[in-house]
Amino acid sequence: MIPLYDDNPTRRVPFITVIFIVINVVVFFYQIFSPHSLKYYVYSLGAIPWELTHMHDLRPYASVPLPLTIITAMFMHAGFLHLAGNMLYLWIFGNNIEDILGHFTYIIFYFGCGLAAAVGHILFNLNSTIPMVGASGAIAGVLGAYMVLYPTARVHTLLPFPFFFQVVPIPAFIILGFWFLIQLLSATAGSEGGIAFMAHIAGFVAGLGFVFVFQPQRRRR
Repeated sequence: MIPLYDDNPTRRVPFITVIFIVINVVVFFYQIFSPHSLKYYVYSLGAIPWELTHMHDLRPYASVPLPLTIITAMFMHAGFLHLAGNMLYLWIFGNNIEDILGHFTYIIFYFGCGLAAAVGHILFNLNSTIPMVGASGAIAGVLGAYMVLYPTARVHTLLPFPFFFQVVPIPAFIILGFWFLIQLLSATAGSEGGIAFMAHIAGFVAGLGFVFVFQPQRRRR
C-alpha cells in the first residue's frame, strides 16, 4: 500500500518542505560519492543510543558534538529506497502541514517531532550501538498532524491485487491509522529488522500533540 498523492490543495508554496527534501537528497548523494563509505557516515553522524546515554564517542568519531547527531541523523539515510520512501511521504503530507502551520512554525514542529522520535527510540534502546538515521521520525510527526487536521482527505494509494495494481482514493485516517498500527504491531513483536519502530511511534504521537500546541485556533474551533 503506497500513497501517491492527495486531494488536498495548499494556499502557500511549501518551500520549507522542498528545502528539507533537497537537503536529504544532497546529503545522501554526497555520502554515496564521497571518499568515505556510506557506513562511515551512518556511524559517525547517526544517533547512537549508547553514545548519547553515556556521552562517549565510539569510532568512527563524530564530526559534530554528540548531542547534535540527533539532528544530523535526521538528514541521513541508509539506502536509496529508505530515502525515496521518506521523501515521498514528506512531499505528500508535509506540504499541507506547512501550509496550515506557516513556514517558521513548521520548521519548529518538524524538528520537535524529530527530537521526540529520537528520545523515544533511545529510551527503549539505551545500550544499543546501532545508529539511528533517517527523516522518518520527524515525518511520522507530520503524519500524526495530518491525521488530526485532515482525517477525511482522500489519499490516492497504490494497492496490490492478485494480478494487477490499482490506485484507489482512501481517507487519510485509514491510511495513516493503518500505518501507525503496523508500527505498533512491529514494535511489540520485536521485529526491528533495522527499522526504528519506536522512533516512528514517538514521532507520530508527538505530531498528534504538537499540532494542538502550534495550531491553537483549530483547537478552539
